[in-house]
Amino acid sequence: MLITSVNNDKIKELVKLKDKKYRDLNNLFFVEGKDLCDSAYEHGLLRELYILDGHDNIYDGIPYTYVSYEVMKKISDLGSVSEYYAVCSKIVEGDIGNRILVLDDIQDPGNLGTIIRSAVAFNFDTIVLSNGTVDLYNPKVVRSTKGMIFKMNIIVRDITSFLSELDGYTIYGTDVSGGVNIKEENISSKVAIVIGNEGKGISDEVRRLCHKFIYLKMNDECESLNAGVSASIIMYEVDNKWNMF
Repeated sequence: MLITSVNNDKIKELVKLKDKKYRDLNNLFFVEGKDLCDSAYEHGLLRELYILDGHDNIYDGIPYTYVSYEVMKKISDLGSVSEYYAVCSKIVEGDIGNRILVLDDIQDPGNLGTIIRSAVAFNFDTIVLSNGTVDLYNPKVVRSTKGMIFKMNIIVRDITSFLSELDGYTIYGTDVSGGVNIKEENISSKVAIVIGNEGKGISDEVRRLCHKFIYLKMNDECESLNAGVSASIIMYEVDNKWNMF
């Protein structure tokens, strides 16, 4: 089957997946490009495939439809047109494990994507997103993870309730103006690290739930790092310390 009209009913439904409300309502999201489609297929989440006319179907057992260049451009969230566009089921939650990263209202899609990639690289088990954090399935977030979204347990919670009920973990807040240099802290085997909002930092409600605070020692010429970089360095340091257990 080949769809050539951007006014096709099926295409109109696909365009709605750019909207968080529609993604949540249907428990679906989309990926674009062969690499992300490969990752979704590998993890059993690829549900439907749209292929740019002139390219081959390379995914066995997945319903597929060919579309024209104009149609692919319509459904795409990119400036350029990909050969493959896939509708996917949202990722199922897993166990939280021992190493948790908690994000308190992170807003930038690129920061979240960077954090997810680093969490996989440095062996964290779970990322907890506050209700006010940018949507995990925002197309810019999905792309910036480079497929690592499929390799990390990521959950959305009211983080004050989550942290209040978290038993047996040391909860660390991050604070550039106080706390302990992370290199000097003995990190426990069960830990939750809270990363605050890019502009406001950690909220007062969450701050009160932290047991300790840590910071990254930096050259005085640099006032701060962005949330994605800071979280990545902290996770690297935690991983190094955790490997000592």
